[in-house]
Amino acid sequence: MTAVANDIARPEIGKSITVDGSVTNYHDLGDGAPVLLIHGSGPGVTAWANWRLNMPELAKRFRVIAPDMFGFGYSASKGRIEDKRVWVDQVASLLDSLGIDKVSMVGNSFGGGITLAFMIAHPDRVERAVLMGPAGLDFPITPALDLVWGYQPSLEEMRTSLKYLAWDHSRLTEDLVQSRYEASARPEAHEPYHATFGGADRQRNIAMLASREEDVAALKHETLILHGLFDQVIPLESTVRLASLLPRADLHVFAECGHWVQIERMTSFNRMVAEFFENGLKA
Repeated sequence: MTAVANDIARPEIGKSITVDGSVTNYHDLGDGAPVLLIHGSGPGVTAWANWRLNMPELAKRFRVIAPDMFGFGYSASKGRIEDKRVWVDQVASLLDSLGIDKVSMVGNSFGGGITLAFMIAHPDRVERAVLMGPAGLDFPITPALDLVWGYQPSLEEMRTSLKYLAWDHSRLTEDLVQSRYEASARPEAHEPYHATFGGADRQRNIAMLASREEDVAALKHETLILHGLFDQVIPLESTVRLASLLPRADLHVFAECGHWVQIERMTSFNRMVAEFFENGLKA
């Protein structure tokens, strides 16, 4: 295992750690009980892009760790990933390398599916979990998700993808479109992304990220589920079904919000997540 400090000139690049020859780029800030944030799977996504508005606020109360998952951002490419266990093992190895036995987790969309899978594989390593617009159950792919996963780098496709992700399109400035396009067009970013998510049968990706319902129903962790009322990417019906399966889950649906709960409802998101995790520490 080797670790490298962050590159302050590029905010997407945090610290890096190499385990078994595979590099994970991650951000690590704040002190206190550890909280791990797992990003979504939009084109050009990185942990920094996904959580940049949330990490500084949460780091006032917790130690916040946010990795780029394999095949995303500045972490290692694994080619076509066909088993979510690759990402589950990445999380376990990262925590092991950082000397963290137990963590609270926040999973966004794709990250929600990985969080659920990690909870099932390592139930004793998770304190509490927040799932936001989560994957994790099987459902018919939405047109929005089909387009996002089938993305080919261009400004127009990036603009369309972001319109599906956000309810408030005034947030979609040309600077944001340009920066996300440039991040998505890096060969080392697009090639692994397309290899995993861009095949003709993108329904298989949902099945790959899904956990068995009986395994989900057996989880005993207190869980907070957040979902935007106008989410076009992950259907609200799937999240309601997930909430009904998890025996200790509360579900909150945000008005005037699409798939980007952590951005469009940033203040409420930061407050609710912090209070939920702090209440767990007091229990």
